[in-house]
Amino acid sequence: MIMRPGQQLLLPANPVFIWGSLLLALLANMVPLGRVAWTPDLLALVLVFWSVHQPLRVGIGAAFIFGLAMDVHQAALLGQHALAYTALSFFAITIHRRLLWYPVLSQALQVLPLFALSHLIELGIRMIGGGVFPGWNLLIAPAIEAVTVSPGVLQPHTCTGLSRCSTEWSRNSELRNGLPEK
Repeated sequence: MIMRPGQQLLLPANPVFIWGSLLLALLANMVPLGRVAWTPDLLALVLVFWSVHQPLRVGIGAAFIFGLAMDVHQAALLGQHALAYTALSFFAITIHRRLLWYPVLSQALQVLPLFALSHLIELGIRMIGGGVFPGWNLLIAPAIEAVTVSPGVLQPHTCTGLSRCSTEWSRNSELRNGLPEK
């Protein structure tokens, strides 16, 4: 395939960088700041990012292992975070091909149900195990996570701004349809 001048070639991420960022997010979640119900789960954000961008390297198994590590750290029911992160990673991998075609706001709206489901799974397991309901502030966390992960993380990396992305997309669609370039 011949690339046009100015088009960027994206190489796969270095595995050391991938696993280092996951470990850093795990350590950031383990900082004892006091777990407030509405704070975003940084490990979930990084898992969604790598599940979307590198689904062959970071998958459901990695999400399960990191979930078990969070369960052990928080002294939660063993499997609570593991199940939530596994479901989150599965659904992020499921939508990873179509997610990057949309603008940032649409990406946030598509990722929001994933984070909401993850928090509902954690809440459901906590409540079944006899835990205390953390309050309605828990509903704010998925919205904060969706807004946090979308703007700089899920946006296509070949574009520098929204206007350039839309012009590149329209130019590429014209080339695919056989229309002359303007």
